[in-house]
Amino acid sequence: MNNKIYKLGDPGGKTSEMILREGSLGPATLDIGTLYRDQSIFTFDPGFMSTASCESKITFIDGEKGVLLYRGYPVEQLAEKSSFIEVAYLLLYGELPSQPQLETFRYSLRRHSMVNEAVLRFFSGFHYDAHPMAMLTAVVGSLSAFYHDSTDIHNPKHREVFAHRIIAKMPTLAAAVYKHGTGQPFVYPKNDLGYCANFLNMLFSVPAEPYRMDPVAAKALDLLFILHADHEQNASTSTVRLAGSSGTNPYAAIAAGIACLWGPAHGGANEAVLNMLKEIGDVKNIDKAIARAKDKNSGFRLMGFGHRVYKNYDPRAKIIRATCHQVLEKLGRDDDPTLELALRLEEIALKDEYFIEKKLYPNVDFYSGIIYRALGIPVHMMTVMFAIARTVGWVAHWQEMISDPHMKIGRPRQLYTGAVKREYVDIGGRK
Repeated sequence: MNNKIYKLGDPGGKTSEMILREGSLGPATLDIGTLYRDQSIFTFDPGFMSTASCESKITFIDGEKGVLLYRGYPVEQLAEKSSFIEVAYLLLYGELPSQPQLETFRYSLRRHSMVNEAVLRFFSGFHYDAHPMAMLTAVVGSLSAFYHDSTDIHNPKHREVFAHRIIAKMPTLAAAVYKHGTGQPFVYPKNDLGYCANFLNMLFSVPAEPYRMDPVAAKALDLLFILHADHEQNASTSTVRLAGSSGTNPYAAIAAGIACLWGPAHGGANEAVLNMLKEIGDVKNIDKAIARAKDKNSGFRLMGFGHRVYKNYDPRAKIIRATCHQVLEKLGRDDDPTLELALRLEEIALKDEYFIEKKLYPNVDFYSGIIYRALGIPVHMMTVMFAIARTVGWVAHWQEMISDPHMKIGRPRQLYTGAVKREYVDIGGRK
């Protein structure tokens, strides 16, 4: 492939050659790596909306066409035919597993699902009403102090052990977070259950009576985890990469990603949907809420509609919409006033010319919030659910970055607009 070369520089001065690099899909990328060295200038791109921060083979998004590919596979096909564990293997290793490979991977995750008892004792130090994401961030970071046998980031085997450990332990820790908040005893993982069924058992079972696993709930959760497993260079994934680029302990890098995910503009979106529905309150208030959303001066937004990347329908929302309605029907939760309100809002917004014209379609956060509520998961736990699924993507990107022989520590630059150099004035001479 012949790369185009762009030249920048004044006549008689030093000229910079910038190569236009073509990827396998998506826009080409202009390599500006030598621009500062040659021209003493930076580029300015707040939010990095036009900047490719890395090269990756994991996930591709075409926001204009509503396309999401995991390792080249359309997410629609994976959601229909695959499982979360199979998708996790795909993201980590680059290919779909054979049956023996899948069984070996499942066995490894089961073997690593328990956590050190001392980790569970950490929870006694948290207040009973501590936010679940605060606890999860702290506890995942603490794992750095327990697993010294697999933290050499330059050892491929250590990286693999870490990957399996953190993916296996996240549901256990997430369930422990929930149990601490409810005052119930921790429930240990059961190796005869699948990944999602095991998590639901740890979340909702109690010693006093048997827990009846609903296969509809486990299947819906598996689908949600597939759809949330990765989403290219989003804020939390970029945070994991930036933290990891320093060579820090991988558990610390994942904890940094969890902290970033906690932000309401990122992982808190499905929680915001439920809070918005609570604010609307009743089906009879929908028209008023939609009118407020159209008024730029109202400050009110319909959460769960539209997407920063997708300029068309969120492909994950198309998949999850049908499942959302099935779950509500099969779990008998379609009489929940909040869920009734959500479905009515969806129906009206999909027909409203304003939303159609601006392509403000319901996104994956709108439907995932509804499903989580139907499954009995409280609003304050919803970002934790997101973290379980996204851990797979974080780890895949961390592994890809660490194994890159050309990896450099992240060091963004800035446009400085502060005071110019000035001399120190003793306190007596200051005005």
